[in-house]
Amino acid sequence: LLSETPVLFKQELQNEEAKEGKQVRLTCELSKPGTPVKWMKGDTVLCASEKYEFKQHGTVAELIIRDVKSVDA
Repeated sequence: LLSETPVLFKQELQNEEAKEGKQVRLTCELSKPGTPVKWMKGDTVLCASEKYEFKQHGTVAELIIRDVKSVDA
């Protein structure tokens, strides 16, 4: 049996700064395109909404947080 190659981070998530009320974009790059990504804040899984938008292009996954507040840190 062939074991499946594990998916690794080619580029880890970096800290980003944003002003309150603006939006911020967080990105990471994976070793395998089309890998399902789950975005979390602590133990909470984030769901797509007016506030959170998820994008994935090949190996790059993006989280856009709109109307940033201090609680989003």
